[in-house]
Amino acid sequence: MNRELKILAALVTIFVVAYALPLGNPKIQEAIQEAFRLLQWYARNHTLACVVPALFIAGAIITFLSQSSVMRYLGPNANPILAYAVASVSGCVLAVCSCSVLPMFAGIYRLGAGLGPASAFLYSGPAINVLAIFLSARVLGFSIGVGRAIGAVTFSVVIGLLMAAVFRRGEQAKAEAALQMPEPEKPRRHISKTALYLACMVLFLVFSDWFNPGNVIVKTSDGREFKAVVIHETKDAVRFQLEQDLGSEKSGDKITLPKTEIAEMQERRTWVLAVYHARWYLAGLMGLAVVIMAWRWFEYDEIREWMHNTWGFTKLLVPLLYGGVFVVGFVSVLLPEKQVAQWVGDNSLGANLVASVIGTFWYFATLTEIPITQALMKLGMHNGPVLALLLAGPALSLPNILVIRKVMGDLKTLVFIILVVVMSTIVGVLFGTFF
Repeated sequence: MNRELKILAALVTIFVVAYALPLGNPKIQEAIQEAFRLLQWYARNHTLACVVPALFIAGAIITFLSQSSVMRYLGPNANPILAYAVASVSGCVLAVCSCSVLPMFAGIYRLGAGLGPASAFLYSGPAINVLAIFLSARVLGFSIGVGRAIGAVTFSVVIGLLMAAVFRRGEQAKAEAALQMPEPEKPRRHISKTALYLACMVLFLVFSDWFNPGNVIVKTSDGREFKAVVIHETKDAVRFQLEQDLGSEKSGDKITLPKTEIAEMQERRTWVLAVYHARWYLAGLMGLAVVIMAWRWFEYDEIREWMHNTWGFTKLLVPLLYGGVFVVGFVSVLLPEKQVAQWVGDNSLGANLVASVIGTFWYFATLTEIPITQALMKLGMHNGPVLALLLAGPALSLPNILVIRKVMGDLKTLVFIILVVVMSTIVGVLFGTFF
């Protein structure tokens, strides 16, 4: 009955929006266009390179990684120091966005990982991004970069510990059930082979989703030239954030130019960009290794089960991710940056809370939080809310929340969100007071 009520609520919501949406309002028209632009960007630049490999990794975790191995290192009876270290380091190595970490989180959680280590992994994947931390220090200020590094590492462990403490009864029941499990069957192959196989798949994901910082020098067909950061690119247009004044547009403003008006777009060379241009060669090498290992080490029934599990995760996650990205794109136009900057212009508790809540529900692709935050700082955003946004934003988003709810349930998802918001707010206030 509960499921039927949810379906009814969804249908009623769609009906009300379709019936009452003022399509003649220019702001609503712009919001709809932006929603489809963001969705197209997500489909063109993020789905095949990141979400699809992550889904295959999740399917492989369920198929090839034994439950006993996951329980040993991440289960409720595992050594806490080892479990949280493995979860945090694994997330740090991945360095993916809040959406792309979800399939792997769902995989280890369904195999029996404890709620605490699984939550630490869920937070650390998008939040402890070494490149993002260095760029934060360079672009936003050294103190903000250091604050983000310390805060993200600490948050991943503390949030995991608090989730395990709040739901300790359920974790105890899971631990007792684990003790009652029969002895696992002897694995078909040595754990080192499975680990190498999964490592190559993870490296494929890391290289295929390697981020282009988007620093460019743009020349337009009418002779203008300016420095900017590419926010996202669709089939017909490119959206930039200016790094210098351009006519009536100020540094930090966002502009969208049709590709027909762009005469030249020259990239500013960095080592990150060099890896970006070689990413498909590196990813292809890892992909070839995966194919060879699958051919030599795995049997047909295992490969078939892997595809079945991957398809199961796809049906569960992709509709929610696409729906969430569409909603974020729509709302982004209705919530302009200048208005947000007015709300977070001081270091009050309210300003930090607003920054944490906005960061929690917004979708930031890998590293895009830095130019967006830079623009808000130029509009007057205080350092405290800046750090609060950087700690809450990359780790959570509306698409991410919709999927977590499917995996963990309503109550655990709500507690996870509250912990991220409250901790980000408190740390933001403390940071803004001293820096």
